[in-house]
This record gives sequence, structure tokens and C-alpha cells, in this order.
Amino acid sequence: MAADGDIGRGISIELAQRRAAQISAIHYDLSLDLTAADTATGTVTIRFDRVQNGSDLVLDFRGPVLADLTVNDRPLSTTGRVDGHLVLSAALLKTGANVVAARFATPIAASGAAIIRYHDDKDGQTYLYTLLVPSDANLLFPCFDQPDLKARFRWTLTAPPAWTVIANGPLDTQQPTTGVTRWRFAETEPIPTYLAAFAAGPWTHWTSAPAGERPINLYARTSRRAEVDAEAQIATNRAAVRWLGDWFGVPFPFAKLDLLLAPAFPFGGMEHVGAVFYNEDRFIFREPPTLPQRVGRDATIYHEISHQWFGDDVTMRWFDDLWLKEGFSTYMAARIQAELQPDSNAWTTFLLSTKTPAYRADATSGTQALWQPLDNLDAAKSNYGPIVYNKAPAVIKQLAFLVGETGFRRGLNRFLSDHAYGNATWQDLLGAVGRASEFDLTAFGSQYMLRAGLPRVDTQIEVTGDRIGSLTLVQRPVRSLPGDRGGAWPMKVRVRLGYRDRADVVLDAAFDGGKAIVAGAAGLPVPDYVWPNDDDQGYGLFLPDDRTVTWIVKNVSTVKDSLLRALLWSAVWDTVRDVRFAPMRYIAMLLDHLPAEIDEQISRTILSRGATALDVYLPDDASAPLRPQWEQALLARIDDPTLGYGLRKDALDRLIATARTPLALARLHDLLAGRATLFGAAVRQPTRWAIVRRLIAVGAPDAAALFAAEQRLDRSSEAVKDAFVARAATPDRSVKTSYFSRYFDDAALNEAWASESLGAFNTIEEAALTLPFLRPALDRLEWIRQNRRIFFLPAWIDAFISGQRDPAALQVVDGFLDAHPALPIDVRRKVLTARDELALTVRIRAATFEGRASSSE
Repeated sequence: MAADGDIGRGISIELAQRRAAQISAIHYDLSLDLTAADTATGTVTIRFDRVQNGSDLVLDFRGPVLADLTVNDRPLSTTGRVDGHLVLSAALLKTGANVVAARFATPIAASGAAIIRYHDDKDGQTYLYTLLVPSDANLLFPCFDQPDLKARFRWTLTAPPAWTVIANGPLDTQQPTTGVTRWRFAETEPIPTYLAAFAAGPWTHWTSAPAGERPINLYARTSRRAEVDAEAQIATNRAAVRWLGDWFGVPFPFAKLDLLLAPAFPFGGMEHVGAVFYNEDRFIFREPPTLPQRVGRDATIYHEISHQWFGDDVTMRWFDDLWLKEGFSTYMAARIQAELQPDSNAWTTFLLSTKTPAYRADATSGTQALWQPLDNLDAAKSNYGPIVYNKAPAVIKQLAFLVGETGFRRGLNRFLSDHAYGNATWQDLLGAVGRASEFDLTAFGSQYMLRAGLPRVDTQIEVTGDRIGSLTLVQRPVRSLPGDRGGAWPMKVRVRLGYRDRADVVLDAAFDGGKAIVAGAAGLPVPDYVWPNDDDQGYGLFLPDDRTVTWIVKNVSTVKDSLLRALLWSAVWDTVRDVRFAPMRYIAMLLDHLPAEIDEQISRTILSRGATALDVYLPDDASAPLRPQWEQALLARIDDPTLGYGLRKDALDRLIATARTPLALARLHDLLAGRATLFGAAVRQPTRWAIVRRLIAVGAPDAAALFAAEQRLDRSSEAVKDAFVARAATPDRSVKTSYFSRYFDDAALNEAWASESLGAFNTIEEAALTLPFLRPALDRLEWIRQNRRIFFLPAWIDAFISGQRDPAALQVVDGFLDAHPALPIDVRRKVLTARDELALTVRIRAATFEGRASSSE
């Protein structure tokens, strides 16, 4: 019999371990009819090998219908199915080969189903695609739904005759019959259940098949064909496949590669074997893209293609090692971008888009270790977040620097080769890299994989006359966390000594315990500044000394290297968040150096931080005198003919997001009316909707009329979604109440639309209006955890808490946490992460008030 406690909601780790010890060599033969509107019906045949003297076996399925089930041709009643599980009695099973077959049905819906239905408002067409990660395969079909029971899949899919169908394996046959077409696909290599996938609909497609290379097909909605730059997208995917195969020394591991631009897709991408799905909105540019947009799209491609090796070929054994696939794919994406697009400043992007969110999350009381204990697969989606997506690749960058390029690359080849089409753990990875580089990584694994939090690194410099007496880096935890294992983080860094009248000196330093003595610095002239993490190899919060801050404030725009300049800009921002540097001083510094900043990614980041200082960290009476200067600086940048499109567009985006004075609001009206242009052209969507949304949020008298006019004007397939998002910004309690209800009660509301509207709903200027929704939003967290996709829960928490900035909101959050001591730990951590950001905001605002009060006395 199955052990007590094995069966319950979800898939427990005990159940998973028990099954993994019992069965192997799994094959799924799946047949589904997709011609009905709301339900797919089908059959499954499961073949597997079972060990001798095995016990009962548990089958997973949460769909509405399970019938005609047989085990080795003997019928088994399905009335015993409980909590999505059915016990297959040992008496029906054999040692060696077994066959289980059944008929089943599963829902098709706009959200909350394993098969997502999308209705195209432009041409009335319907599209379907699956989304099973991390544990919804058993909502789609009966299976053994865990990542270490990899299986070979064979799909047979019946669809309307005008539809095209893609799935994991190559197409075997396409057979038209009466009123339908049956698509049969070849069997796949062994893959985990969460990567099983298909898509069906009247897709348009493009094929690229250069001589001697594998064909790549790209699919998209027919109504958007003219908007898709298919050649560029396919070329980027192909280049990634080629580069990774060469760099790893392991060829592309699967039989084919199809790409799909999925409408209303809730993720940036999903790495299904043989059928990679990308977010349509992020891959089709409705207006000329900026450099960060282009870089971001390519990074998503590089990430998902990297998954073909890390995640698809070699899969983590259990979702406690989720970081193993996500972290490596993000890290490899940066490496690919740096190699294939040297002008993209990939490591600057990595700092600003990957490492910075990692530091923010890892410095809170809601952080957790890279390896995250997981008792039940049902909770796996809550493990997704900045620790696995942002901290993990940052730690991997440090690992590569610590052990050296040769050993690192050789270790990855060994890891991928040893575990091909199988499963592995973080110990397997570090073991392979450690052996290949002859480096003991025991302490590294203990401190980075098993320990939560990060080090704060301070610089201590002793001066003798005009020479350095000693230079030491000292680390300590940024925050004291319950149960912290203590000790020092192993780390190797590069330290830059910056001089205005002689060449800079860069020295390597390694931590021996809590200190790293920069031996080569002693006796050198005292530098103008010290930056202890040159080239951004280390992982930690590197805070500059006061002398360095003073130099950066005066001279940052003179630094030619973009990565170093981004690091120095970030260092000053970190001192703002360390409550050492006033937000008003940051804005003043920003306005001083902004005219000289011509790197699109740095410009975008510093303007975003400036907006945070202005709208969030400063009380309204303190920010009001700065707004005219802020808006005039943005307008000057928008109208500067010497700047490229991307820099001017980013300034416009920031003006739209922060406009409050008559000067800025008049420009927004002029842009909508065509009286003003950007780069000599009228603004297009989605900028027009962003302007309408802003005018709605600030209560412009003509906002309703402009909203209605935009609805009439915009005839694109995205118009209904854009209008829904914009209206969420309405500063009216009844509108907010209606949206809040729809988030839970409207089954036809696509989850991606709901997620995109959360920022508008929680516009920071409307904090007083949305405060009453904060506690109800928190009260629904466990429902969201059970009923929404992996990224919706953190997006919901962050939107509702970060939309506040005052002590009253902090009291609401703390009151919720106090009232729910049994809140699932994964949910509590996400709330704590956002809560600590709100607490920091309250602290900075209070310090600003106290500073102004003391200066006026």
C-alpha cells in the first residue's frame, strides 16, 4: 500500500521519492480532440518499467473526467480518485513492463486551465496553447507529474481543418478527415512532464532552413503577421543554438525547434522542448524599439534556448533546485549576448537588470537560500522569483571568476555529458566544476546555495601621508536572519584604485574569512576613489566610502567605461537606500550629469531611480519644488536633436510616468493631438495609451473624452487590452472596486491582462484611494497561490504594497502578518520582501522630514 501521508493535495516529496524508486522508462501516448470550445477530450496510454516487489503506485490527474481506466488490460474503477490522485494497486502491476490506459477530459479556458484559450478581438479567431509549469501536467492528462520521472511523449491532436498544430516532437503525419484534421507527432527524447506542450490555431508561420542546418519554424497569430520581424527572431534563436552547442561542447539535444509567439502569455517565455513559447507582446514591437527593448527580447531568446541544455536536457531532480536551470539560463544569456552582440554592453545590462533586483530581494527578511526546501510540488510556483532568477546567475558569475574560465567551462561540459536526458542537483554541478578546476567548492556551496542573504562589503583604507598604508575589504551580513549559519562568503573580486592624474590600478583580492587584504595597494598613492567590485565579479552590497561618494557625485559622467559608470551610479543609489544620501541630493546629481549620459541602459536606470526618489522617497511638499526642474530636464532631452531615438524615447516614457505640472501635461495633450512629435514622427501605440493612462490617473478634466477617443482610434488587436489596463488607473473608488472584483470573479479575464493592470490600479499618486484595498488584497493571497500562474502572486504582492509609501500602509501589512502566523512560508517571504521595501520607503521619507526640520531650526 502507499505510505500514509503520501497522498494528499499536490505531489509531496515523499510521494515523488517513492515513485522515482519504483518506475522508469516512461512513455506517454496522448491523443486529444481540440474541436470543442471549453473542453478537450482524449486518451492516454502510459508504458513504464517497474521494479521487482514494488508497492502500490499513485497516478496524478486533476481534470474533471477520468474513465475507462485499465492497468495491464484489467479495469480499475476511478471512483477512488481523491485530491487528484488514484492508487494503482500493486496487485494489478507487474515487475518489468506495464501499461496503463484511460480516457479523460480537461478544461479549455482563458485562465486557470492547462489549455489556455485566446480570442482574437480583431478577426474573431481562437488560439489554444498549453502551460503546465511547474505542476499542471496532471491537470491536462493522467501522469506521474514530477521532474525526475522523465518520459518520452507522442502526441496525436485533432483540430479544426483550418488550424495548424505544433507539439514537442517532429510532425509525423497530418491526416484530414471529415470536418477535422488529425496531427500525429514523433516520439520525443526523455523530457519532464512540465515541458510537455502543444499549440493549436490558425497560426501563420515562417520557416528558415539553411543548407546543412536544422529547420526552425516561427508561428504567430494571423492578424499580426505584418508586425512580426520573423527573420530577425529566427536568426537570433539560430545563433544561440549554434553558439551554445560550440561553447558547451554538447550539440543541441533535441530533434527539432519550433518557436511560437503566444498571445496573452503570462511569462516572458517558456522553454518547452521542441516548441519554445515567447510572449507575443514583448516580441512584437508596435513602435520603434529602444535598445533596452531590443536587448531584452534577445536576452529572453538566449535564456530560453539555454534552457534546452539547462533544464530540458539536464533537469533538476526536484523544484528545490529550481535555481539550477533558471540561474544558469540567465547567466548564459548574458554570456551569449556579450559574445554575439559586443555593442550591447551585456554585462552592464546584467548589473542593472539581473544583479540589482537580486540585491534588493536578498537584503530583505523575506529572502531565502538558492536551494529552497520544498515539501510539495503544489507550492513550487512560489519558489519562482528574484532569488532563482537574479541571485543565482549573479552567484554563477562569481563562481566562474573564482575557479577560472577553463575549469568552469570544462566542468559544465562534464555536468551536461554525465547527466544527459537525466536529472541532477546542485551538488552534482559543483562537484563537476570543482573536479574540473581542482578547486574545493565545499564552502562555496554551503554559503551561497544553502545560506540566505548576502554580504555587505565596506572599504577600509589607512593613509600614511600621501600613500596607502593598508587597504582592506570587510564583509558582514546585510541583515541578521533567523537561523543564519554564519561564516564568511568565499569571494574573489577586483579592486579599482581610481586616479585623475595617472592610470588607474586594478588589483585582485580574495576573502580569507571576513576580510580581504588588498596587498598590492600598500605604498601606492592615495586614490581619488576606490571601487571594490571592479568588473562586477563579486556578489554583495558594495558600499563606497565617503571619499568615493564625493568623487562620484562630482565626476561620474567623466567615466568612459559603461559598466564602471553604471556601478558607480548604483553605488550612490545604494547610499540613498542606506539612508546616507538624501533623495534630493540624488536628484540634483542626476540633473547635473543627465545631459552627458548617452548610454541608453544607464539613462533608463538613473531616470527610473530619479522617479522613485521624486514620487516615492520624498514627501509631496519636498518633491513639488523639484518637479519643474525634473520635467524641464526631461523635455530638453526629448527635444534634443543630438540624441538618438532611444534616449529621447526613454525620457518621454519617464515624463509620461511622472507628469504633474501644467507644462508636462500640456506636452502629453500635444502628443496625443499630433501637435508635438518624437524624433519627427507622431507617437504610436503603446505610447498613446500610456499617455491616456497617465491623464486618467492625474484626473485630467478631459481624460474620459480622450479615453473614448483612443478606443475609437485604435483598431489594433491589442486595443481592448490596452483600454482595460488604462482604465484601471481611474481615481474612483467604484472603478477600483469593480476591477478588484473582476480579478477574482471574472473567469473570462485573461491572467496576463489582470497582471498588466495591477500597476495602473496601484498608481502611487492614488495611494490614499487604494489603501483600503491593501488588506483585502493580502487576504486573498492563498487563493491566488492556488489559482494563478507562477509570477502572478509576487506581482500582486509587489503592486499592492509598493503602491503605498506611508506608515499607515506598513501597519496594515504588519497587522496582516501578525494575524496570520500560519501563512505558508513561501507566501510570507514574498510579503516580507515587499514589506521591507515599504519600511525602507517610510524610513527614508521620515529621514527627509527630520533633515528638513532640523535644517529649518
